[in-house]
Amino acid sequence: MKQNKHVIAVVVEGYTDEDALGTILSQFFESDEVRFVICHGDITTDKTVDSKNVVRRVNNLIARVMDQYSYKKSDMEMIVHITDTDGAFIPDSKVVESDDPLTYTLDDIRTDHVALIRQRNKQKAELLFHLYKTSTINGIPYHIYFNSRNLEHVLYNIAEDISDDEKQERADDFAEQYEDKLDDFIQMISDDNLATPGTYQDTWKYISQSTHSLERHTNMHLIFKR
Repeated sequence: MKQNKHVIAVVVEGYTDEDALGTILSQFFESDEVRFVICHGDITTDKTVDSKNVVRRVNNLIARVMDQYSYKKSDMEMIVHITDTDGAFIPDSKVVESDDPLTYTLDDIRTDHVALIRQRNKQKAELLFHLYKTSTINGIPYHIYFNSRNLEHVLYNIAEDISDDEKQERADDFAEQYEDKLDDFIQMISDDNLATPGTYQDTWKYISQSTHSLERHTNMHLIFKR
C-alpha cells in the first residue's frame, strides 16, 4: 500500500457484490485504497450473532484483512458496510403461509416456514438497527448502507431470486456497463425512484416502516456524498 493512501474497507456478503461495485468504488475513492471484506453470507442472520457480539464480529472481519495486508489502525479511513434488507422490517402479518419454501413479493414474504422467517426477520432487524446506530468500530468510522430487497433488486431491477451463476453474469455485465462511467452510476443510484431521501438516519427510519424493506430502495447514494 502506498504510504499516502488510506484504506476504505468495504464489507459485503459475497464476491458478486465486489464484482459489481468494486471498480466503481475504487474509481470514486481513487486517492484511497479500497479493500473488500467478504462475509461469505449474511452476518445479520447468522444464528451465532446477536446484538452483544455483532460489532465484534464485524471488527473481526476487518482485523483479519488488516492482518492479511499488514495495515495499521492509522491506515484505516473508514468502514463501508453494504447489506441487503431481505424484507426484514415487515410486520409479522406480512409473512404468510405458502406451499413454497420462500417467495418474496413487493408486499409480503410467502413461506412454508412462517415462524422461522419471522424469527429471522426479528434478528436481522434488531442487528441492522444496532449497526446503523454504530458510528465507529475499533475507532474507525463506520456506516452501513442497504439495498432493498437486495443488491440485484436495486442494481438490475430483478425482484425474483436468481441463481449464483446469473448473479455472477449480471455483476460482470453491470461492472462493464459502468466502467469509467462513475458519474452515470452516481446519477442512476441517486435517482428519485431508487434513492431513499433524507439523512442517513432518515433513510433507515423509512426502510424500517411498513413493507418498504421489500420494495426497491437504497441509500447507497449517500456513499458518494463526501
